[in-house]
Amino acid sequence: MPNPLARKLLAELIGSALLAATVVGSGISAVRLTDDVALQLLINAVITGAALVALILALGPVSAAFNPVVTLVERVLGAIDNRTAVALATAQTAGCCAGVVLANLMYDLSAVTVSEHERTGADLLLGEVIATFGLVVVIFGVVRSGRGSSVAYAVGGYITAAYWFTSSTSFANPAITIGRTLSDTFAGIDPTSVPAFVLAQLLGGALALGAVLALYPNAKAVAADVAAAGDPTEVPR
Repeated sequence: MPNPLARKLLAELIGSALLAATVVGSGISAVRLTDDVALQLLINAVITGAALVALILALGPVSAAFNPVVTLVERVLGAIDNRTAVALATAQTAGCCAGVVLANLMYDLSAVTVSEHERTGADLLLGEVIATFGLVVVIFGVVRSGRGSSVAYAVGGYITAAYWFTSSTSFANPAITIGRTLSDTFAGIDPTSVPAFVLAQLLGGALALGAVLALYPNAKAVAADVAAAGDPTEVPR
């Protein structure tokens, strides 16, 4: 597959699908293994963080974004064009939806079970703003410091922590938020809760963009490094 964009889209599709399958599948498994809600969340968080590290390391040389918010930040900074940004976000969302369906099937559930888990309230939305803000700042901060090869560990560690310190359990990603509507299980979210969550994530991304521009004068160059195909600093969005 010589087309660079086609390779990126395939990597995003596969990576997003495996990430979503991890989030939902580990949640289902946790509930079946224990009735302790705190332990369920711990299992979900640790497994998701570990999978993020592995997926970023494996797919980073091609593209390991998995998140439209970071893709959008890259677009605003001029690292990618409109066509690429739309294509990547589409692949990320499609991959997350496919991964959730696969998780349902792996655990002998219907392929699609629309979630009834309402996640509403200003407190949860603030959690999403903070979770997304932190994720974007971590990505660009690590790359700017010249430690791009450590991005996988930084992102995996941050998301694991954010599951616990944010009230929303850190979705921090519109693609995974949409995908999680398709499973009425531990990690699910009611479709009616999605618009507010996505708006909060976009706000967090916008605030992070401002912080990145203030903290790192060469933010555009950093974004180009993050988005460059074949660059080991490629990270999840």
